Amino acid sequence: MRRINAARALTLCYGARVSAGAHGIFSEAVDDNKAMMNTGTADAVTTHGMQGDTVAPDWPLLNAEELRALAKGFDALGGPHRLLWHSPRPFSAAALVQTRRGTLFVKRHDARVRDVASLGEEHRFIAHLSARGISVPAVLCDADGRTAVAVDRWVYEVHERCRGADTYREAHSWTPVRTRAHARALGRSLAQLHLAARDFNAPARAARPLLASFDIVGCGKLEVALERFVAQRPALAAFLGTENWRDRVLQTLEPTHRLLRPLLDLLDPLWAHNDWHASNLFWTHSGPDAQVQATIDFGLSNRGVAVADLAIALERNTIAWLDFDENAGDVAGAIGQPSLATALLAGYCSVRPLSALERDALLLLLPLAHVEYALSEVDYFQGIVGNERNAQLAYSGFLLGHVQWFNGQHGRAYLAELREWMRGEARAQPGQR
Repeated sequence: MRRINAARALTLCYGARVSAGAHGIFSEAVDDNKAMMNTGTADAVTTHGMQGDTVAPDWPLLNAEELRALAKGFDALGGPHRLLWHSPRPFSAAALVQTRRGTLFVKRHDARVRDVASLGEEHRFIAHLSARGISVPAVLCDADGRTAVAVDRWVYEVHERCRGADTYREAHSWTPVRTRAHARALGRSLAQLHLAARDFNAPARAARPLLASFDIVGCGKLEVALERFVAQRPALAAFLGTENWRDRVLQTLEPTHRLLRPLLDLLDPLWAHNDWHASNLFWTHSGPDAQVQATIDFGLSNRGVAVADLAIALERNTIAWLDFDENAGDVAGAIGQPSLATALLAGYCSVRPLSALERDALLLLLPLAHVEYALSEVDYFQGIVGNERNAQLAYSGFLLGHVQWFNGQHGRAYLAELREWMRGEARAQPGQR
């Protein structure tokens, strides 16, 4: 078994974001690894698709042979074990595994997406948050103290099962939360994380597929930042080479970014979660008034600013993007749920009130919240799994489509309600400037 040393960490959370479609570049890897799939269950297990559907998994499912090999290093995996559940999140392969010591969560990445070093970045952030009281499930170390183990093309992690109710376990990305109480709890918990993250001073993460960042939107020179971002990702550059992408992307982003630019240098940097969705949280129970009990899925965490992370949380939890059809007219555009958004904001501001600067920046960041991750998805679909259809959807539907919705009738109305709520909050909190 070939292994690579990983950074040590005290705690970790699990999870991954979704999409699907394996062919092209990845087909050879799938063929090579069919022997690793669970006989009789692989065809029955589906993963979340890009448009709210379910599809065949891109990655071979975890199987007993892998677990036996991992158990040589992870004592907690030793002895009899049974696969209980495969995660439907298809950017990796993950499963709940029953062992003689209890139920564990095992996750396998393709090393091109997450290697040992990049997981170490996540581990250090989670360890920092845990030390400051943020509830996350523990990561297990192997006999050599490593929290991530490389075996051939794969990288593995083993975690304790998270405590609490996995209420949104089957929810797709951008599925709005079910109640205002959940939205408020989401906001409050995110603010607590931001307070805990203030003194974590690690640099921004290196360029990788499927990674959020603040490299484009957070740069005062939009065109320069776009060019640099694309140049660092050859597969993305190859995809965009078929598009008139510079003019199209700049024309879409520039009007909003021009207004944001004067504020960028005034926002304090900090490490952010970057995927604050209800499915990445465990809850005290499954009822409508449940509170957040624990946080998972730090795969997109990176250096940014608090208010951009808040914008991502609003976009993920209060706009029904999966119901949006840009060709279906005004009715289909009514996907924003401002009542959920204001509840989320109320929860956040009850813990960490927004300054006047942050309130202004938030409304400008919301249309741009998905830009960098959407481009990173293009890089993943084009370069890792070879799915050009999903790459095109990430580019046209997610990157450009989200910004265009905010510029349209329904998006402007959504932003107007948030603006009015924040004005009222500012009047109620006159000490916040």
